[in-house]
Amino acid sequence: MQIKAWNIVLFACLLVFCLASSSSAQTCLSQTFSNNRQYANCSDLPALNSFIHWTYDESAGTIEIAYRHSGTTSSRWSAWGINPRGPTMVGTQALVAFVNSSGVAQAFTTSVDSLSPSMQPADLSFPVSSLSATLENNEMTIFAVLRISQNLMSTSQVWQEGPVSNGQIQPHSTSGANVQSAGRINFITGQSGGGSSAGSRTRRRNVHGVLNTVSWGILMPLGAITARYMKVFKSADPAWFYLHIACQSSAYIVGVAGWATGIKLGSDSPGVTYNPHRTIGIILFCFGTLQVFALLLRPNKDHKYRLFWNIYHHAIGYSVIILSIVNIFEGFDILKPADKWKRIYIGILIFLGVLATFLEAFTWFVVIRRKKTSKHIHTMNGANGHGFGATALGQRV
Repeated sequence: MQIKAWNIVLFACLLVFCLASSSSAQTCLSQTFSNNRQYANCSDLPALNSFIHWTYDESAGTIEIAYRHSGTTSSRWSAWGINPRGPTMVGTQALVAFVNSSGVAQAFTTSVDSLSPSMQPADLSFPVSSLSATLENNEMTIFAVLRISQNLMSTSQVWQEGPVSNGQIQPHSTSGANVQSAGRINFITGQSGGGSSAGSRTRRRNVHGVLNTVSWGILMPLGAITARYMKVFKSADPAWFYLHIACQSSAYIVGVAGWATGIKLGSDSPGVTYNPHRTIGIILFCFGTLQVFALLLRPNKDHKYRLFWNIYHHAIGYSVIILSIVNIFEGFDILKPADKWKRIYIGILIFLGVLATFLEAFTWFVVIRRKKTSKHIHTMNGANGHGFGATALGQRV
């Protein structure tokens, strides 16, 4: 059993290492925005030190975007747009930002209709709202909410930058990176063909939530139920023990994977913190690890320290279950998934609670009945022994 326990610990550590190192170092994942803004998807664009972040709101039919151009100055303009005609400049519906003569970052929309566009403010072929721009730490960021038709959800994107002179936008360069700044983007799937896509942050957060819900929130309580109620039946020994170990070990391994994804999500979003959820998660990992090491410290049943081990094992185990449930609901408040997922988990908890209540009552019934039977047999044996003795004594007499 000690070898198995060490295997579990080593496997979990290896899993943490693999998860921590497997994710590509995408720059956009570590970028933060003011007012704790978050976007479901992002992509490192392959030219001009540019990045695109966006969130597609299906119910509202809108796309909230943030285009960031790093390594720029107040004497340069930045632009991003989509082009239904293809990855070319002409036909691009663009968002442009620059620093005006008052020293303030200003954003406007323009339709690029020729190879020598006027770059004057103009309406686009689709509504744009909440348009603004900021220039901080040599990074120009354009914010906007687009309302586009379904046929533009997968389209070409174009981004560009150039000089500003006397408050006027000047033509951009026609060589080098400036002619490589085009590609595809799919606002629904989260894929960007213009660069190495960092994938969907929402998808990774969902994976984190599912792993932790299944492990800490379902498998752990099931393992505790198995240990508490199966061991009452002598015919289930030692099967209940191995089932308990298998269930708890699986929960720990999957839980470590979920914990590692949470750590990675936190490191990729240094400006976004959820202190209660993070703190409880760390405590859960520590307590779960202590439970694994309990396998190595488990004394024999007749050992003088077995009582203290039982107290330690049960206290940590039930603490893990309670904290897990609390943290899962914290996660629901953060992720804000569809209501059905929260209802499904509540239904699972109700089922586990009803099952535990039924088994608790049944277990007490079995134990009490067993004690009564044992007492009755003991009494009968005593009575029979006394009778035989009297009969024998009478015969002797």
